[in-house]
Amino acid sequence: MLKIAIYGKGGIGKSTIASHLSASFAILGKRVMQIGCDPKTDSTMNLLGGEPPIPILRYLEKYGAPESPEEILKIGFKGVSCVEVGGPTPGLGCAGRGIITALELLDELEVYEKYKPDVIIYDVLGDVVCGGFAVPMREGYAEKVLIVTSGEKLSLYAAQNIIQAIENFKDRNYARLEGLVLNRRNIPHEIEKVEEFAKKMGTKILGIIPRDEFINKAELEGKTAIELNPEHPVSKTFFELAKKLLEPKSQEEAC
Repeated sequence: MLKIAIYGKGGIGKSTIASHLSASFAILGKRVMQIGCDPKTDSTMNLLGGEPPIPILRYLEKYGAPESPEEILKIGFKGVSCVEVGGPTPGLGCAGRGIITALELLDELEVYEKYKPDVIIYDVLGDVVCGGFAVPMREGYAEKVLIVTSGEKLSLYAAQNIIQAIENFKDRNYARLEGLVLNRRNIPHEIEKVEEFAKKMGTKILGIIPRDEFINKAELEGKTAIELNPEHPVSKTFFELAKKLLEPKSQEEAC
């Protein structure tokens, strides 16, 4: 099973990358589960026609503990199993603790055993890498971490902090860094900046996602570019990244 946690600065495009990878893996014949770990609960909406599942934390507040996975899980594009963690009432509670609660609930409901995913993607709020937000990389849920970044200073700063968190967990056999995904903003010399950063951090760029209006067009319809047109050049970019992540040698060589 391939278990990936996707981190990166808020607003950098983690959910876009995650949902497009899920769609790509599904078309490649894999059973996929995507778990949105961001309080915004928008991770899976473009796999579900714009209608995400009820967030786990909201369900718990409203109905109590679910008796079956189907109460908090929806099936999306090409059979992708979609889950959203959600967040606490604004100003109350801890979103990080909510992630812990939600992931423990999925274990109790035996969601992984029932749906038997080949690939699990955790889409995690990446500005904070302590406490609950670090759970997917430190509690045995994910094995690989992808960091989404652009060439912008604050995005690279967030990426550096996340890499430091991963390094801190290195001796405990927790998730390791698989590499960077450059989600382009078309700033000057962007590819060169991120290549230099990757070299400095001892990692590499696994994929470069172009800034393409076709992605926005698809999202306005509650879809990924993969669903709207799998033959579009930007869709093929995601397929290439998905195939690379499925290659055993890419995982062995990754930092």
